Amino acid sequence: MSDIKNLELEIDELLKRGVGEFIDPDGSFKQKLLKKARGEYTKPIVIKFGVDPTRPDIHLGHAVVFRKLRKFQELGCKVIFLVGDYTAQIGDPTGKSKVRPEIDQAAVVENMKTYLDQIDSILLTDARVFSWIRNSDWFTAITDLTVNDPRLSITDNNDPQKHIEVDGNSFIGKAAVFESTRMQITDLKMRENVSVITMRNLLWTLRKITHSQLIERDMFQQRIKNNEELYMHEMMYPVLQGIDSSVLHAIYGSCDLEVGGTDQTFNMLMGRTVMKNNMPPQEPQAVLSFKLLEGLDGKEKMSKSLNNYIGITDEPSDMYGKVMSIPDTSVLNYFELCTFTPTDELEDIKKDLADKDLNPKILKMKLAKQIVAIYHGQLAADKAEENFNNTFKKGGIPENVESAEVEKGTMLVDVLLAEKIIASKTEWRRLLDEGAVTEMILDTQVSDPFQKIEQDGVYKIGKRRFLKIVVK
Repeated sequence: MSDIKNLELEIDELLKRGVGEFIDPDGSFKQKLLKKARGEYTKPIVIKFGVDPTRPDIHLGHAVVFRKLRKFQELGCKVIFLVGDYTAQIGDPTGKSKVRPEIDQAAVVENMKTYLDQIDSILLTDARVFSWIRNSDWFTAITDLTVNDPRLSITDNNDPQKHIEVDGNSFIGKAAVFESTRMQITDLKMRENVSVITMRNLLWTLRKITHSQLIERDMFQQRIKNNEELYMHEMMYPVLQGIDSSVLHAIYGSCDLEVGGTDQTFNMLMGRTVMKNNMPPQEPQAVLSFKLLEGLDGKEKMSKSLNNYIGITDEPSDMYGKVMSIPDTSVLNYFELCTFTPTDELEDIKKDLADKDLNPKILKMKLAKQIVAIYHGQLAADKAEENFNNTFKKGGIPENVESAEVEKGTMLVDVLLAEKIIASKTEWRRLLDEGAVTEMILDTQVSDPFQKIEQDGVYKIGKRRFLKIVVK
């Protein structure tokens, strides 16, 4: 009995901790999860996580979701990693005040590969509990293809030993390429009922969705209020995401839950609408939205485009230093979303942060060490903490400082710009005005904006940036 109670508590925490909203109106998903964990539910429980592969690096914000998905896998669920390579070319306007640019398909493919190379550090990736698929698999029509090879050799269906040469851009040639590149066929070994979304499918879906349903989205309302353009392809994005869920249901037998950030709630709820309106109707997915992890600025959500992120592949010392730079107001949220700290300890941390006699840096160091240990191991975390103490408490130089070889007489500002240590000459002058540039070996402050490199040196720029310069 105690084991069942513990299981219920574990699932309750899974569905509540770090969660913005959990929408499961009849409680069916939670019941399936309990039964699956007890071995009483034999059907697959499929969880969809959609990825827009416009940026390849996985940061702590992504990892919040992935670590939650790992917990679902351990309870017997199967995670479907939906790579939105087709919809990425449209761009979900979520959280953006302006239209997102389209992305080249070759860049999507390369970014997707990088994503897949990184996720197995967090998720289980065996076929029993994990699968991935591109949504171009069903949104791309045969006639959309452009075949580079002018002539193709295809197998004669009546005689497998015989090959026929056809024009690559003829309908037959495109059909052959289409079949050989569908993941439903090549990876999932489906030969029948391969899902393809046609204009007819799309229009049928749209017959059940009103303009008022789409326009009620907060972000669209804000665009209208600000007299900014709102394009039809952007309004279509939630519908296409909903169709993804319906197609996954057809391919994998169900789509029981979709997860994403709170900025994705509207899109995920559209999935429920599309699934209910399907013919025949499909059991609508539950929706779980996660609290968004703010970035290093403590304001905007963590994002590579805003350069306020901590990558899961960052070097241990760099990761540690970045965590130490977050504002005090973000410490509790980072403990909740980025670590395995028990819930009751989170309450203690909250009280400690309210205690004016306690230096928040102590909690930050504990937080930084835990996060580095999760992605690099305990030994690396210990070393990162030691390196931080030597550098920032004792005024030392960190290990493994980036270095650059330059010609004697090169201006320091040009080196820092070339190495991307600073973003502009405006930032350079601001740093000099603040007295934030120091040559560490000679222990001298740099004040001349036109200073030239005459000898080897190690420069500290701001609080955490270092560069070793070697004269050729």
